[in-house]
Amino acid sequence: MTACATESAAEHENAEHEKGRASRPGCVLTADGTYAARLALDGECWFPERWTLDGPEPYAVPLPSHQPEEPGTEVLPMTDGRVLIHRVTAGRHAFSLLYPTGPGTGELPLGAVECPEDSRLWLLPPAPDGEHAYALAVGRGSTAVWLVAGGAFGPEHLAEIPGRCSGGVWLDGTGRMLALDRFQGGRTKTVVVDLERGGEVSPLLQIAEDSNDRLLLADADSGLLLIRSDAPSPGHARLGWGVLGSTLPVRFPECLRASDCAVTPFAIQPGQVLTPERCAVALRIDGPAGTWVGMWRPVERQVHHLPAPEGWFAGAGLLTEEGVLRLPYATRAVPCGVASLAAPAVPVDAECARPAERVAARPVPLQQAPLTGRTAPAARPAGHDGPVPAVPGLPFVPAVPAVPVARVERGPGDRAPGGWERVELAGANPGHPPTVRT
Repeated sequence: MTACATESAAEHENAEHEKGRASRPGCVLTADGTYAARLALDGECWFPERWTLDGPEPYAVPLPSHQPEEPGTEVLPMTDGRVLIHRVTAGRHAFSLLYPTGPGTGELPLGAVECPEDSRLWLLPPAPDGEHAYALAVGRGSTAVWLVAGGAFGPEHLAEIPGRCSGGVWLDGTGRMLALDRFQGGRTKTVVVDLERGGEVSPLLQIAEDSNDRLLLADADSGLLLIRSDAPSPGHARLGWGVLGSTLPVRFPECLRASDCAVTPFAIQPGQVLTPERCAVALRIDGPAGTWVGMWRPVERQVHHLPAPEGWFAGAGLLTEEGVLRLPYATRAVPCGVASLAAPAVPVDAECARPAERVAARPVPLQQAPLTGRTAPAARPAGHDGPVPAVPGLPFVPAVPAVPVARVERGPGDRAPGGWERVELAGANPGHPPTVRT
């Protein structure tokens, strides 16, 4: 009976993987919102397209290669204007950087990763620095994290994590701390992988021993976390929120509970360093009437429902520090557009009007995360050699010296743990070609 239960859980987790991949937005934005990338369709041919979003008006630059792309090809924008493309051929995952060169498209091959037959590999969300790109490779009993762009010698194996992982949320602004939802022992729990300490793994989220807890979104400035868990109602996952480094329990607001709709957060307002409860959160809402946008703050007790622009790439967008939601869309009349929606103002009495909410029986041990103390400590007074005082209300954590990432040595036939193998392409140039912005 135990074996059957484990097998059933594994099948369920596989379904969650495929569901997550299928629900990804059709347009990917860099973390700073300067560029976006997507696969565009010209008749029956797919080709990569880069959007420039940091100018007065957004515009698109087609980046077709010598042959059409497959529909499942992944693209990811970099902050230097190039676009990473991930192609799959007979279990071989090849990566290249595309960039415009006058009337054509330049392509810099980065290398490839050979995968076992029972494994999957896909790109993680854009890194905060915009200069590196990472991929998650899920095998039968372990998960590998690969650096696929921004390294010195092509794809580099960074970490091997026991268990099958999904998700992928960056917890800091440098691309060091990566949160993954790990399925192990029949349950899903979120763990943190330190990419600068040899892939060191530490627990982040565990509401109850028998609950499935997933991290959906995080903001490095305020520490606000959006979580999905079945702890408050076993068998039914609910949307909740917490704060990184806090000892307070996760809250599960009733306004985020919808019986006939699927609610998914996709953007958090940055810059709210000490007020996570006032961060605006953008929600994708899928219901019988279609898909629309929701705006919500933890301090409020209601969701503001807003119509999505026609042609919106559902689930794609970002919030500015001023609380403006920018949503990319494409229609026949406007092939490259960005709609702006302002977040409703916070009511003055919102904090007092908020009713008591049901919380988990046990507090989430977010204090175990390696990112307590998100703001810079105060300056050391002149002549003072003691420890720097922490910001009021946040625990002081001394700086941890950086440790070089454990890397796979370069050489033909190198094989990383778990059966993954890096393949060097002949003539691959680790340098960067000049970026042409047209």
